[in-house]
Amino acid sequence: MCTNRVWEQICRTWRSFACDFRGNVAIIFGLAIVPVFGLAGAAVDYSRANSARTALQAAADATALMVSRDLPRLQESQIGATADSYFRSLFNHGDTVVDSVVTNYTSGAASPTLKITVRAHLESRVIKAVQWGLGGNFSRFDIGTSSTISWGTNRLRVALVLDNTGSMAEASKLVNLKTAAKNLLTQLQGAALTNGDVYVSVVPFSLNVNVGTGNANGSWLDWTAWDQGTGRDITFNGQTYHNVVDMGNNNYCYQGTQYYWNGSGISAVGSCNSSARAGWNGCVMDRGTAAAPGVAVGYDQTVDPAVAGNAATLYPATKSVYCPVELMALSYDWTGLNNKIDSMVAVGTTNQPIGLVWGWQSLTSGGPLTVPAKQSGYQYDDVIILFSDGLNTQDRWYGDGLGTSANVDGRMCTSISNGKCTGGTCKNIQDAKITLYAIQVSTSGDPLSSLMQACATDQNKFFYLTSASQIVTAFQQIGTEISRLRISK
Repeated sequence: MCTNRVWEQICRTWRSFACDFRGNVAIIFGLAIVPVFGLAGAAVDYSRANSARTALQAAADATALMVSRDLPRLQESQIGATADSYFRSLFNHGDTVVDSVVTNYTSGAASPTLKITVRAHLESRVIKAVQWGLGGNFSRFDIGTSSTISWGTNRLRVALVLDNTGSMAEASKLVNLKTAAKNLLTQLQGAALTNGDVYVSVVPFSLNVNVGTGNANGSWLDWTAWDQGTGRDITFNGQTYHNVVDMGNNNYCYQGTQYYWNGSGISAVGSCNSSARAGWNGCVMDRGTAAAPGVAVGYDQTVDPAVAGNAATLYPATKSVYCPVELMALSYDWTGLNNKIDSMVAVGTTNQPIGLVWGWQSLTSGGPLTVPAKQSGYQYDDVIILFSDGLNTQDRWYGDGLGTSANVDGRMCTSISNGKCTGGTCKNIQDAKITLYAIQVSTSGDPLSSLMQACATDQNKFFYLTSASQIVTAFQQIGTEISRLRISK
């Protein structure tokens, strides 16, 4: 009987417990805390893993490019160790542990390849503390990536259109530009396995562009204005003479007459003719006409061939004191390209349109410059990098060299709609499927140039810099991007 009473008491107590809802929240929370905490930990740890994977890919790409640059001087037995050293110096991502860096280089195939494969892991911080409640092994995350460079399919042609105006002498802008451009050349040289994989042209510009005195007999030059006395201003005995050509040895061409000027007087010695061209310094002005572009495209905005008898298609020779150093056509003479960059000087006013169209000319067959033929079996990527520290102030017809000229801007970009040029040189370049980067550096408070921004192929290819020191970084970023055009995976 006693036993029955005890059992009845146990049953009543159990029924009472089953019907009692007091404290249920605490019990349920206690039972749920493990999976809740585990899910929160999973979000934290997976975020860490994704961040590490992104950094891993960037370092692998950079390593592949650096090793490709060094291949000509490396023995095959050295490639793996070099890649491992480069990667570990580039990759530093918290507690991520690099397990292996494996390099495979295939040199004998029709399209040589270099593949960098990286394996790494990182310890979980939260999940492993609750893995007993979740099941499985979550103590670490294994991550990996690879980067492959394939030569022989994609080739690069790059035109560097570089501002050489007088203001570039300020705030160390020209100094930084030279460093940035030469670093870029190093990156591009590294992207080439054989001669011809990468070509580069250099087009310094100010008010005019210098095509070199070696082209004096080019059928695409127009000497009409020159033979009439186009040149610089000279003050003699208190009087200023405009459009004077300095022929050297105190001989000058002025308004069709050749004069000998010295300290005691002036004497006419004959008429100006082709002999006066001996004093030409290689500079040319904008071709085309003074008429506003409007709907019709002017010749100064295209790469249409020069046509004898059509002066608008020819390039007018000028003896300008604002003549930058001579441009350099497409080349893979890396020493010569570096020397060209070093020779640049700051002189003159800003005429971005003439520099831009000559950069385009340097990439295009059929123009005045010698352009290597593109071979079948390859895909070519043409790129223009336009760099300037100011706004357009003067061209052949418009502007005073001081304030911004809307007429000069109109040659480059007739109007802007939805952030893009609707006409002008920039629109024509975009239509030609040429990738255009635009870099503006403003150390004197110039506003962001919506014109240059609209000229760039897309918003990510426009850079607005406010200090000269940023020039090097911007060029490095562009160099990495265009070098990656040769990364296949």
